[in-house]
Amino acid sequence: MPDSLAEQLRSDMECEGLLECFHGLKPLDRECFEVLVESEEPLTIDEIGEAVDRERSTAYRAVQRLLQTGFISKEQINYDQGGYYHVYQPTDPEKISGEMQRMLNDWYAKMGQLIQEFEDKYEEAESVPASS
Repeated sequence: MPDSLAEQLRSDMECEGLLECFHGLKPLDRECFEVLVESEEPLTIDEIGEAVDRERSTAYRAVQRLLQTGFISKEQINYDQGGYYHVYQPTDPEKISGEMQRMLNDWYAKMGQLIQEFEDKYEEAESVPASS
């Protein structure tokens, strides 16, 4: 991932890179998300782990990060004889993109504020005569 905004604008970024850019997700998180998107039905942690060739606990941590960002949802399935398990599926892409748009708007407003503070600060510095 590029370090500066200028580098980011010059780089060839794919839309999936937004997962990392907006939420700091790791490549494994992105892999797990792609597995869920490509699946025709919700998957268990074991199935996700197998698909990305990682141990259950590693897949579980990636899935937890995806849940925290709201990119996926979790559903509890109950056994008839007692007990349960969870399955995971991607959230509606429109909801995800709407959240990213909101974050981008917030970021844009914050950057505009900081740029104005920068201008104000250095305009004041220029107007103060240097003492000899």
